[in-house]
Parts: sequence; structure tokens; C-alpha cells
Amino acid sequence: VLQKGLKENFADAQVSVVDCPDLTQEPFNFPAKGICGKPRIADVGGVPYLIPIAQKEKVYDLNTVAKDIELPGAFILGAGAVSSKVLGINAELIPIVQTKSEKKPAVNGSYVAQINPADKGCLLEKYSSKYTDCEFGLLANLYASEGQPGKVIEVKANGRTGELNFVSCLRQTLEKHYGEKPVGMGGTFIIQKGKAKIHIMPPEFSACPLNTDEDVNNWLKFFEMKAPLICQPVIVSRDPGFDLRVEHTHCFSHHGEGGHYHQDTSPDSVQYLGYLQPAELLFRIDRPQETHLVGRD
Repeated sequence: VLQKGLKENFADAQVSVVDCPDLTQEPFNFPAKGICGKPRIADVGGVPYLIPIAQKEKVYDLNTVAKDIELPGAFILGAGAVSSKVLGINAELIPIVQTKSEKKPAVNGSYVAQINPADKGCLLEKYSSKYTDCEFGLLANLYASEGQPGKVIEVKANGRTGELNFVSCLRQTLEKHYGEKPVGMGGTFIIQKGKAKIHIMPPEFSACPLNTDEDVNNWLKFFEMKAPLICQPVIVSRDPGFDLRVEHTHCFSHHGEGGHYHQDTSPDSVQYLGYLQPAELLFRIDRPQETHLVGRD
């Protein structure tokens, strides 16, 4: 299904079932070896807690989320916002956490992408270089598993010929094929070659309400960042009525760039390599009572 869909949007695409590579190795350096074992997706909070006006009291903990999704000690990947209570500012969180279990403390391999106060560029830092908690704020889309090795779906796509970004292509392909039946996936992929359009939220929350997508885009800071970028997608083919964010991807690198992935900007030369796993369960945590569809891109 995925290969057929990707070939409509990329010059070359190959999808196969392989053994998950050891994710503790380069370029991932994750705290867990794989993305297998009781795979599940959690959609926590939501964009309505960020816009039109940020509700800064919305703070969560990945160790608590792991318990809420009935998988204490889970290995969690995904995309979210930092806890402004911890950092004192707003920023993009690239969560990569082996949550705590009865036997072991948490290992936080997350990254933070923020606007550098010095030059207004991207400042990417390892979370654990400054903080010891596993908190986040406002919203997150998370893929959780036991972090085990096992069989995964390897996705390769080169040379983008269509309009869709890599993640949207995967999601819309699933939606087209499976229709009413929601299919969720998560894992990691690398943009091996090329460049990508990435945003980072400003350190200060907007004082004026952000009421439209245009308001949001004027507030966000956009950059073109270069490969290799290691990305964490969380995808649900369609929202079965839980007010989900159906796709959300953050990325980091070993050259100081990272943030929220939108699209590659070098379609001819781009190369994607991903390892994904279908999720068995979906958890909706702290769903906003008042909602809207602004700012979900």
C-alpha cells in the first residue's frame, strides 16, 4: 500500500519489511534499540492549548504518559512543545525518552530546538544537558513501544515529483486505502540528502490571539535546514472523532539544526529512509474542550 502511494509522489520508492536497525547506533543514538513491542500512539493536549492564546499551565510528564497508556517504561518518540515552566521560554521539543520503570530511572535523549537569542537562528540542544525532568507542555504526538528490536517497515523514497511531503504522502496513502478504518504509525526517518523547510516557535508566546493560519505562520520562524535530519513522525490516517492532530513530525541533527518538519525544499536530490511500525492502540489524553483547526499543519 505504502509503496504504491509513494511512487505517485516520488521518482523512486521501495517499501519492505526488515529487522529494525540498532537505534542506539549512529545517526540515531537513541536510548533504546528498536521501536517494537506493544506499539501505541498518544495524542496529548492539543493545538487549542497553544493558540489563539497559550495556556501555560498545561504541563505533562512523559513518565506519567507511559503509565496512562498502560506501558510504564515505554520508549517514546514524537513531536511536542517544551514545558515553559521548566525552560522559562517556548520551544520545540523532539522527545526521545526511555521512561522510568520499577527497575530503571528514565533516560532522556530528547532535543530542544529554540530561537537563538544571539543571532535569531536555530539553537539545538540536548535536553539532558540542562534539565533532569521529562516534562513537556501544551501538546504532543507520541509513538510509544517497548523499545525492542523486531520487524519494522523500511521506507525509502528519493526524488520528490509531487506536492506532498513525505509524511503527508504516507498518511494520505493510508487514508485512501483504508478509508473509515484509522491506521496509526510511528517511528523514525532520516532525510539523508537535500534540505527541508522547518519551523521553530518563538521563545515568547504571542501576546495577541492567533486566530488564523496566516497569524500562526507570521508568528512562527521558518528556516531551510540541511540533511542529514533525523525525524520522528506520528501519523494517524484519519481522525475517528477524537480531535487528533493526524500528522506531526519533529527532527534533530548532529550539526545543530532541528524543529518541526514541513517539506523538503530540494525535491530533485532529496532522499528519505524510514523505519516505521503500525500502532495497535490509540490514547487521547486531556483532549481540549474547546477546539478549532487552526495551526495544525
